Formats: sequence, structure tokens, C-alpha cells
Amino acid sequence: MYTRSEPVTAPVQFTFEGRPMQAQAGETVAAALLAGNVGSFRSTPVSGDSRAPYCMMGACFDCLVTIDGLPNRQACMTEIRDGMVVQRQKGAA
Repeated sequence: MYTRSEPVTAPVQFTFEGRPMQAQAGETVAAALLAGNVGSFRSTPVSGDSRAPYCMMGACFDCLVTIDGLPNRQACMTEIRDGMVVQRQKGAA
């Protein structure tokens, strides 16, 4: 799994699937979730297979999540904010 190379010095609080989590200010949602040992970000519309970030640069769309009630947000392209509510995206939104 992914781990941070340095300790969190500017903590940001957010929740994923109702679980409180902490990130480093300036991280993307994808980096924060990976550092929090989240292995699956979404499920595919047809088969329901799990997906997680692949490219980390916004090209593949495997990191889609729901952020503050808005679906289809690219976790790798969205900077984490204090109080953000992140949920797995289930299928097509």
C-alpha cells in the first residue's frame, strides 16, 4: 500500500464513507485516500468491479468519487479540503 514519506504537518480533516480521516494540506483526494489505506474508490457500472487510481493525472477516470454529494469527481485532480465528505462512487452517476 501507499504510505507517506513524511509525517502530516498541516492536517486536514475529512470523512470517507463516514470514517473520519486525516490528510496533509495540499494533497489530492486520491493521495489522501491511498495514504489512508483505501483500496477501492469506485465500482464499474456494468460488472461492479472495484477500481482505484491508475494514472494519477486525470486521464483514466478510475478514481471517480462522490465529493460533498457531487458524483463523478476525479479524486486525483481534486485538492483535499477541511470537512470534505467523500464517498465511493457506485456505478454510473
